[in-house]
Amino acid sequence: MFARISGTGHYLPNARLTNQDLEQRVDTSDAWIRERTGIRERRIAGADETVVTMSKIAAQQALQAAQLDAADLDMIIVATTSAERAFPSAACELQHALGVTEIPAFDVGAACAGFMFATSIADQYIRNGQARHILVVGADVLARLCNPNDRNTIVLFGDGAGAMVLSANETCGIHSTHLHSAGEFADLLGSGHANPRSDASGQVPGANEEAWLYMKGSEVFKVAVKKLSQLVTETLAHNQLEQGQLDWLIPHQANRRIIEATAKKLSMPMERVVMTLEYTGNTSAASVPIALDVAIRDGRIQRGQRLLLEAFGGGFAWGSALVTY
Repeated sequence: MFARISGTGHYLPNARLTNQDLEQRVDTSDAWIRERTGIRERRIAGADETVVTMSKIAAQQALQAAQLDAADLDMIIVATTSAERAFPSAACELQHALGVTEIPAFDVGAACAGFMFATSIADQYIRNGQARHILVVGADVLARLCNPNDRNTIVLFGDGAGAMVLSANETCGIHSTHLHSAGEFADLLGSGHANPRSDASGQVPGANEEAWLYMKGSEVFKVAVKKLSQLVTETLAHNQLEQGQLDWLIPHQANRRIIEATAKKLSMPMERVVMTLEYTGNTSAASVPIALDVAIRDGRIQRGQRLLLEAFGGGFAWGSALVTY
């Protein structure tokens, strides 16, 4: 049994933060940002928008595309590291927002790679016959975790949500998923809790400083390129495929240079790589499902084509999925 992509959807907030806007806030320039990242603008969630509200819209689109109702779902998995609450999970809140109950709903935290981890979990449940339809969502509001004075992070991250319904199918779907983590790199990319523990006096020391997202860009870049290169080789070898047998690469939208390095490893022209980061920025766990949905809806991705989805994020955590759409 395969887990087949039966529907996709995505949501991006209306508010735009352009490179020109950032020029007025930090020591940076449009040219500097575009040269190093490929990003021109990113979407920023409004005060009334959360991981759950964005996920609901993306999920409804995915269900409509799959011609299913929320009541048909057997499970909901949300990949996020920026939900409003530590608990209950964003998935439980999304479950309620969609008007369903009882089915298992839980979050997966693997930073930007979260959607790949959630996809792998869903794939296992469908493969072993425990579920027929699973909603997988990637959603983050990491722009809120960026120090407004830190040009290394504020230029990168945007907000959004992407959703995918996986359904049991006897002929095609996900062929394999591949997951890895390396906790020894934790000091290169991460974020503290928004509400850190108080000290003995009951005060919360440096709450904002502890919560801001931190990133050592050049070190992250080097590890990401190396690990994603190895991941591509592993995925192809496992499925006994040659590079030219892939139709599309749907990568995590973090940095154009990382994406180009991955495409080069696959000997894949950039015309066969789905890119949205120019206008979305890095939407973390949402970036792969957003890019996937965009390319499906504009007609580039067609049924029967072979896709490679991959992402790399804090942890470090990285993963891939080979899929026949």
